[in-house]
Amino acid sequence: MRHLYKKIYLTIIASLVMVVLVSGAVWRFGAQYSPANQAFEIVGEVAAAVLPPASAPQAAQERAIRRIARRLGTDIALYDATSTLIAAAGQPLPLPPHNRPGGGWVYGAGGLAWSIPLPDGRWIVARAAPQHQRPVLRFVLYIGLIALAVALCAYPVVRGLTRRLERLQTGVETLGAGDLTARVTVKGRDEVARLADSFNRAAGRIEELVGAHRLLLANASHELRTPLSRIRLGLELLQHDGDPKYKSEIERNIAELETLIDEILLASRLDATPTLQATEDVDLLALAAEECARYDECTLDGEAVSVIGDARLLRRMVRNLLENAKRHGTPPVRVTVGRAGARALLDVTDGGRGVPEGERERVFTPFHRLGNDSTGAGLGLSLVRQIARLHGGDAVVAPRVPSRFRVTLAAVKD
Repeated sequence: MRHLYKKIYLTIIASLVMVVLVSGAVWRFGAQYSPANQAFEIVGEVAAAVLPPASAPQAAQERAIRRIARRLGTDIALYDATSTLIAAAGQPLPLPPHNRPGGGWVYGAGGLAWSIPLPDGRWIVARAAPQHQRPVLRFVLYIGLIALAVALCAYPVVRGLTRRLERLQTGVETLGAGDLTARVTVKGRDEVARLADSFNRAAGRIEELVGAHRLLLANASHELRTPLSRIRLGLELLQHDGDPKYKSEIERNIAELETLIDEILLASRLDATPTLQATEDVDLLALAAEECARYDECTLDGEAVSVIGDARLLRRMVRNLLENAKRHGTPPVRVTVGRAGARALLDVTDGGRGVPEGERERVFTPFHRLGNDSTGAGLGLSLVRQIARLHGGDAVVAPRVPSRFRVTLAAVKD
């Protein structure tokens, strides 16, 4: 069966059928264990008081049975302890049971009848009036009508549930076909609604990542052409003039090209890896001191703060911040490491004009150029934010000091 709603619905129907069958079986085979036994015994006691005793002539017992049959409008028969017929009125009746104690229902060719034991060992078997001849069938019919009502009410509920799943399936197939804008309507507050909401969030994340990768590739292809063109021009000039300055220029452009490729690969790897692969206890102050030593007019201040993370990525984060200050800021550059509660703070401040307020968020966009600046448009600050967020923190431009970049990280508890 290929449709889930049919499986669920047929499961409900099968359950209802089982309820009907079990109810009928309990009625049929469990009557001897029901409170009706006591009722049959009471009726037997009353009947024994009305009927002639077992020692009375058969004719007297026959007259009593016929009188009762006329008054009640029933088929009735009287048997002795050995199931031998003593007297009867009306249609033939089944023999009384001898395989179970007490009275109950008996079944024969004529249909359902009651068997009532008398205290002296005799049995009365009676068939109910026509309007009461089939109580079991009426009971089963009653249960069946209830089951039918439940089945009719269950269908729209089951179909509505599976229709939402079908819409979710359509959304998944649409997304898989390449339409990254595919979303599904979220209805209700149950598990299916939460699944639809999770799908929408996942689809949004996929669209965002694919869009970022497309933008990355488009910008990367554009940015790679610049150093490649300079290298090609430098080679032509070097072959023509043989001036050594062209060789150093080519080497500088090759280094820039290598850095850009390395940043592209690192950004792609960080996008594909939502968690850190290897972590260790890193002294953020010591790491910043090592990086500051690589630059002139760079000072370091602060306190020792430890973070759990990837030392190589954290080193790259600090280096990118210092490189950004060197290229776009004004000396001196000051690095401060501190702690604020459970957060480690890393501030890199330079003496320049800083980032305009409208650009403070966009500077972390890959290949974003600040104003008319044509230098250094790459992934440096974008990688800083990626690495910070991967370590449970973030990177921003300080609101009160626009020439300061602040990184917050999750610090190790003292």
